[in-house]
Amino acid sequence: MARLPRLVLPGQPHLLVQRTLDRRPLFVDEEDRASLTDALRHALETEPAQLHALALRERELQFLVTPTEADALARLMQAIGRRYVVAYNRRHGRRGPLWDGRFRACPVERGEHTLIAMAWVEQALQASDVTSAAHHSGGPRIPWITDPPEFWSLGNTPFEREGAWRERLAQGVSDAAATQLRATVLGGWAFGSPTFIHHAGAGGRPATPRRPGRPRRTAPPD
Repeated sequence: MARLPRLVLPGQPHLLVQRTLDRRPLFVDEEDRASLTDALRHALETEPAQLHALALRERELQFLVTPTEADALARLMQAIGRRYVVAYNRRHGRRGPLWDGRFRACPVERGEHTLIAMAWVEQALQASDVTSAAHHSGGPRIPWITDPPEFWSLGNTPFEREGAWRERLAQGVSDAAATQLRATVLGGWAFGSPTFIHHAGAGGRPATPRRPGRPRRTAPPD
């Protein structure tokens, strides 16, 4: 079966996941993390995309990002890969790719679904995880992160917004929502309401998995 083209909706938030090859560590130490962060910052300076949340996990990258052009996500990830993978290979004396194939992405409906995706990215799963949670929770601000409108709607002052986000992260993302999000982004589908998913697939590329089995045949006219 031919691989579906990536579903990208300019102006809409997208959840991105890029996994490492053969479960190789994404970074070994603080120097690697700084190199990866620097590659991301440089890529954001040249590509028309706004980063809202990030997670550098043991074996994968996770971003919530809004592109203004259809191919901006691909160029952003290519720019990160060119800069970081070369530095990573040189430092660790290796050759070849670091990524497990192409990155996965799914458009996310604005509103509550964006906040769910943002919390999913910023939740701490392991002690080694580096996320943008502190940026939204009263810690050091990251100048190249753009807060989405949904975050601004959490309160009238920075203190209110940061407090509301701390509470949100403390509550966590439900297991059902986390499972749905991962399946959706790895499948390249759309995350949102039935109406959003319907409109996301209006261009011809399906935005949700097809039902298993062969399509039902319609009876010929009498």
